[in-house]
Amino acid sequence: MSHQLIKIGTRASKLALWQAYHVADLLKKAGLASEIVPIDTKGDQVLNVSISKIGSKGVFTQELEDQLLDGSISIAVHSAKDMPSSLGDGLELIAFSSREQAQDVLLSTKKGISLRDANLVVGTSSTRRIATLKHFYPQVKTVEVRGNLQTRIRKMEEGHCDALLLAYAGVHRMGYTDLLVANLDLNQFIPAVGQGSIAIEASTSLDPKLRDAIVAACNDAATQVCLLAERAYLRVLEGGCSIPVFAMATLADNQVQLKGGIVSLDGQQRIVLEVSGPASQAVHLGESLAKQVLQAGGKTILEQIKQSPH
Repeated sequence: MSHQLIKIGTRASKLALWQAYHVADLLKKAGLASEIVPIDTKGDQVLNVSISKIGSKGVFTQELEDQLLDGSISIAVHSAKDMPSSLGDGLELIAFSSREQAQDVLLSTKKGISLRDANLVVGTSSTRRIATLKHFYPQVKTVEVRGNLQTRIRKMEEGHCDALLLAYAGVHRMGYTDLLVANLDLNQFIPAVGQGSIAIEASTSLDPKLRDAIVAACNDAATQVCLLAERAYLRVLEGGCSIPVFAMATLADNQVQLKGGIVSLDGQQRIVLEVSGPASQAVHLGESLAKQVLQAGGKTILEQIKQSPH
């Protein structure tokens, strides 16, 4: 079995490659040989249009999934937060890497910047982050900034914005923590589902022995429990990446604490609720939280979002 070469499909951006090499290292430690196969995705090619307009479902994953299904690659490595809540037939997430700190951060070349500043211009293309800013820091202006981290930083240096709002994980993995001006409060900026973890996707027809070996080498059981809860929450709310829903689970003493909610696009309404229960009930907890959020007014917010041209 150890002679079977594991082909790791990945996007070609620097951050995606970092994640793929991280998985390759985990496999190598377990005595498994792998090679990395970079693949261009639609989300990487179309940079002048916001993600919500390209069609949010699988914009960074479609091409990788096609190659999983035809057997060109054994596994695909993704940022867990890029994964749609439901995968296509014949595909499954088999492992989640140990989660990095999950918070959002503010990055800037200007020191001493804060979200409380008047006339601050922040670069982000996330509807969750934009709506959260409108809720807590309505004086902040936002501009659309897409592309990989290096491109975004260059745009900021060219004066498109004063600061960037990003996930800590990517900033840390790419070595840009020296530009960090603020770690954002996890109670205000509750992260996107899965933020900070790497997800490994495979075809359901992958050789079960190989599948088990990959899971044993790469999966972090505690992170998996948390992500099962968060993804169940997302699935009930049918949130693609262009819907400002968020959820963050933590695990302690085999108890899952899941906090999640939704915010209206204009930032006026924000619903946040919390549930907790045993790790074995992770999926049920996620579904239950989603239903509570929908009942508490989330359903109305979702309907407004679906009608709005964003």
